[in-house]
Amino acid sequence: MLRLTLLGTGAAGGVPLYGCECIACERARSQAAFERKPCSAMLEWGRGGAQERLLIDAGLMDLHSRFAAGTYYGFLLTHFHVDHVQGLFHLRWGNTSPIPVWCPDDPQGCADLLKHPGCLSFKPTLDHGESFNINRLKITPLAMKHSRPTMGFLFEYGIMSFAYLTDTDGLSAQTLDFLLERQPIDAIVLDCSFPPNSEAGNHGNLDIARLIQEKLKPKELIITHIGHDLDRWLMENGVPNWVEIGRDGMEI
Repeated sequence: MLRLTLLGTGAAGGVPLYGCECIACERARSQAAFERKPCSAMLEWGRGGAQERLLIDAGLMDLHSRFAAGTYYGFLLTHFHVDHVQGLFHLRWGNTSPIPVWCPDDPQGCADLLKHPGCLSFKPTLDHGESFNINRLKITPLAMKHSRPTMGFLFEYGIMSFAYLTDTDGLSAQTLDFLLERQPIDAIVLDCSFPPNSEAGNHGNLDIARLIQEKLKPKELIITHIGHDLDRWLMENGVPNWVEIGRDGMEI
């Protein structure tokens, strides 16, 4: 069994965006199913009663109450931007065994997390293409195109493979080539923050997502890190048939 649950699918401002009255934000205020919390996920794998769990990023502010101590193996951090690590600031002072946190080698980190880690055991060992294993789960970090050192991940367990690729403006040639060699991939979860024809900057738009889908041809392409402008565009134009729209709580 290999299962990925999207805990949050929002861009840094979330949906609804504070102070915004667009149709997407108004829908999210009235219907909880359309809210978008900080982009993060949970990976579960194993057989029978020997199932394991990893948390990907830590932007949710209720991690300490949502996941009891000892119920997960540790964290994989894509990078140290605040919306991906803010949940660790409270969690680090917990009274528990050390919690491993695999992360890119970014000495600046975020505020004083690395200087005062508390119960968190940071492991800045993520390098592009350097695979490691946790209880038969193969994890390969992949370099993303972002303003901080950032990693996506390819997960392989048995015959199943998932790629989680967020906070990136498209894919670098080295990452694209790596994934092309591992086709077919069962599911790719991809950063797509903006509508088509938008200046993407540090994040992808729907045009970029389409190009990646055409090149890698995953069985499923699910977009995440979605901003309210893209949600509004989808409401007005409909969902293209080549993509699935990530939602908080979605299981893959």
